[in-house]
Amino acid sequence: MSMKIKLEKVQPDEGSSFRILKNPRLNELFYWHYHPEYELIFIAGANGTRHIGDHISKFEGSDLVFMGPNIPHLNFDFGIRTEYEKIVIQLQEDFLQEALADIPELSDIRTLFAKARRAIAFHGETKRIVGDKLKELMHENHFRQWILLLEIFQLLATSLESDVLNIPPVEHNYNLKEQERIKKIYRFVEEHYHEKVDIHQVVDLCNLSTAAFCRYFKRMTNMTFTEFLNQYRVNQAKKLLLKNYNVSEACFESGFTNLSYFNKTFNKYAQENPMHFKKRHVHALN
Repeated sequence: MSMKIKLEKVQPDEGSSFRILKNPRLNELFYWHYHPEYELIFIAGANGTRHIGDHISKFEGSDLVFMGPNIPHLNFDFGIRTEYEKIVIQLQEDFLQEALADIPELSDIRTLFAKARRAIAFHGETKRIVGDKLKELMHENHFRQWILLLEIFQLLATSLESDVLNIPPVEHNYNLKEQERIKKIYRFVEEHYHEKVDIHQVVDLCNLSTAAFCRYFKRMTNMTFTEFLNQYRVNQAKKLLLKNYNVSEACFESGFTNLSYFNKTFNKYAQENPMHFKKRHVHALN
């Protein structure tokens, strides 16, 4: 089965610099995707799972998350069986870029947008107040929507009721050849993770000796290739478990060939065993 990530193409609403989606119903769809836009998501009236990058946690009753461009994520309503309300705002990556750089009154919002590149979840009164403002925003003209959105971002920027969800990625300024090589390796893993992967296949792909490849990969990712492949397979297994596959199915579909090794590796990267992970997330949706 294909577990590839999908690129979502986003167009702003006509006459607006952003896009508003009210109650897009995707609860039957496992939509693992990314897009170059910032996204503000509010969902109410449901318990569900937030799966953003490598972060997976439960939300209860409602959720409010602001995330930056190109972060892979699962639709927040996946598997929800109850009635719920969902509002999504999507903004171009350069939204307010010049204003954020030049207008001192927007400095808090500038910081918020920088933090959003790691994804931020909000709770408490902030979640309730912003949820109400988003509902209000749905009924306004474009100009008033723009003003309300600025107010919402200022509220989020100054809120103490927030948690950053992802560890910041290690940023490298490697040359183009090295970047293209690592992309080629990632593509290979994405296409072959469910098969038996021999490191020599990857070494040949890079035109390096085995020793040079191991040094290069460690320098680029802070992991060995085996650690990277195992972590990737565990993330695929998590997606399968969220789709209600049993532990054995998730093990073999994600490329592991031994159930006890799968359990041990899953526990290493997820800090819990696969069955406990499944019980916490899947059973909460039913």
